[in-house]
Amino acid sequence: MSGERSGRRPTAAPVLYVPVRQGPKGCVARLFRTPRGGRTAVGFTSAQRLRSTLGAAQRWVRLAEPALRALTEPLGAAAVIVDPVPQPRPRTATVVREVRGPAFLGPRRARPLTAAAGGAGSPR
Repeated sequence: MSGERSGRRPTAAPVLYVPVRQGPKGCVARLFRTPRGGRTAVGFTSAQRLRSTLGAAQRWVRLAEPALRALTEPLGAAAVIVDPVPQPRPRTATVVREVRGPAFLGPRRARPLTAAAGGAGSPR
């Protein structure tokens, strides 16, 4: 039995809907960044999932997962993420600089206005 085939047909690689952009010589697979900054390729199991994630205007092609991997690995994308869920961009911390100076020393007591000695409106 060890040399017999099981009678099962080999399963075909899943076909994915892959987002593309227009390149100088045709369509180019879009690469994305992981939350940690690594490059990755993405594929979707349906055109509807692609559109709901990337928008209706996003162009796509159908590729088998091994073909997508073969195209993107030489470009530094070691991973293929299927049906990614977009993550909100992290909010950047707002740096507030403490300003010190006369305007920030606190409330001051108002002094009554007095005419300068010998000035134009001073009594003689």
